[in-house]
Amino acid sequence: MTVSQATAELPAARTLPADQHGRALCDLRISVMDRCNFRCPYCMPEATYGEHFSFLRNDERLSFDEIERVCRLAADLGASKLRLTGGEPLLRPKLAELVARLRRVDGITDLAMTTNGVLLARHASELRDAGLDRVTVSLDTLDPALFHRMSGGRGALDEVLSGIDAAHSAGFPQGIKLNTVVQRGVNDHVVLDLVARFRHSGIVLRLIEYMDVGNRNDWSVAKVVPSRELIQLIGERWPLEALPAQYDGEVATRFRFLDGGGEIGVISSITEPFCGSCTRARLSSEGTLYTCLFATQGTDLRRPLRDGENDEQLRELLRHIWQNRGDRYSEDRAGRRNLGRRKIEMHYIGG
Repeated sequence: MTVSQATAELPAARTLPADQHGRALCDLRISVMDRCNFRCPYCMPEATYGEHFSFLRNDERLSFDEIERVCRLAADLGASKLRLTGGEPLLRPKLAELVARLRRVDGITDLAMTTNGVLLARHASELRDAGLDRVTVSLDTLDPALFHRMSGGRGALDEVLSGIDAAHSAGFPQGIKLNTVVQRGVNDHVVLDLVARFRHSGIVLRLIEYMDVGNRNDWSVAKVVPSRELIQLIGERWPLEALPAQYDGEVATRFRFLDGGGEIGVISSITEPFCGSCTRARLSSEGTLYTCLFATQGTDLRRPLRDGENDEQLRELLRHIWQNRGDRYSEDRAGRRNLGRRKIEMHYIGG
């Protein structure tokens, strides 16, 4: 959706902000919890996030009242999609209560959550009943030993698969997606197993190029498996056909299986950067707003939220942040600019 199209749907007195590249604010990702029960090496390696690491205290995280307020103000500025992330969002107590509150925010048409899935079996039904539209589960392999290693020794594959089954049974109206981060020499050899398992299931697998998110995952381009290589590999076994984008700014490139096996997607942020159409902002657990997954700094919203600023003041702060946004990190990376800067860790602001 362009800024002009979105503006036309609002009362004349309200105008929507565009950033320095003409991009509208359409999506807000909310990290409700900085903790996680996994220690995936590419996100929260055990060596850094061990038992002595200090996570946020409960009072340092935004309350449900504060999260709802930010979401309502973001919706006033055009945001229509919300996604709950972490860390692991299901570690946040009473998360279904927050889902129900966000479901009632005017203007929100898409309410989703990303999870590692290990707690999903016990929460899927209540989340669906509260109004969650869809769930994305991170799943990098079906090999139990490899899964245990890739989750930092914390995860059990059977619990995640049970969570996926429970979510499928719950019947989320916009379905289930699985995110697989593919790393050369780590799990690239199990991609076909994942595809085979979830074809014909109605669950959409998305293969993600290994990204240089954060500073601690020892990323190198040699570990990236280009999406085009994966699509060629899959297509040789199950012929594919490219699908058109469903909306402006869609991150995944979609394909359908010619035999009716459903669809699959790839996210090619390394080999084919898509920053030019990015419409996302990210809110960290303690209330810092970031305008890029690869940001080096953000804007503190917790202080004005707790210092008594009114809605108009906060709305104008959000408008100012977005209008001054010029981020396009992945395109800069492709041009080999700003590669050495320290970025916010992924567990801190979600994926």
